[in-house]
Amino acid sequence: MIARHDIDDVDETLSAIVNEAVETIPGVVAGGISVLEHGRISPRIPTNTTIKELDELQSRLGEGPCITAAVDPADDGVIVAEDLAEPPDSERWPQFAPQAVECGYRSMMSTQLSTRTSSVHTSLDMYSPTPGTFDEAARMTAGLFGVQAALLLYGAEHAAHLSEALSTRDVIGQAKGILMERFDVGADRAFQMLVRSSQDTNIKVVEVARWLTRDSTRRQTRQ
Repeated sequence: MIARHDIDDVDETLSAIVNEAVETIPGVVAGGISVLEHGRISPRIPTNTTIKELDELQSRLGEGPCITAAVDPADDGVIVAEDLAEPPDSERWPQFAPQAVECGYRSMMSTQLSTRTSSVHTSLDMYSPTPGTFDEAARMTAGLFGVQAALLLYGAEHAAHLSEALSTRDVIGQAKGILMERFDVGADRAFQMLVRSSQDTNIKVVEVARWLTRDSTRRQTRQ
C-alpha cells in the first residue's frame, strides 16, 4: 500500500501518466483514473471537470464503461465503447451513453488496473469525440500506460500480472491480424473465429492465438 505522506507525489505522477497517455494515443482528448469501492466511483486526477462529472454520473447510474472495466472486464482487461451514439454501445449503457455523447464524447476505452480479487477496483479511462478511435495499437498503448499506473498504485508484483495480461492482448491481436489477412475479414469477425475455435476445442482463446501465431511463423520460415 502507498503511505499516506506519499499520496501527493503519487497523484502527481499518475497525473503525468494520464496526460501523456492522452497526448500519445491518437484521437484521445481527455482521461482519468476511476477508483471503484463499495459500489461507488471516485474520480482520480481527471484531465477536466467534465470527466469528473461523467465518472460521478456512472457511479449514480450504476453503469458505464468505467464500472464494467473495473468489475466485469473482458479477458484482456479492456472495455471499448466504439460509438456511444449507436448500438450496441448505446444499448449496453442506455442511461450513461446519451449523457456522454451530449458532453461531446462518442468513444471510450477503460483499461482495468486492479485484479479481480481486489477490494478496490481501478481503471485507466480514455475519452474521444470521434467514433472508432480505439484500434489495436491504441489498446496496446493504453495498456502500457496502465502498467505504469498499476506499478505506482499496487507495486511490482501486481504490475507484472498486468504486463502478462498485456502480452496476452498482444498475441490475440497478432492472431486476429493473421485471420484478417488470411480470410479477408474484419477485426470483429476474426475475434469471433478465435472464440469459436476456443469453444470447439475447449482450449483458452489465448492458447488458440498462440498456436495460430506459431503456425504462421513456421509457415513463413518454410517459404
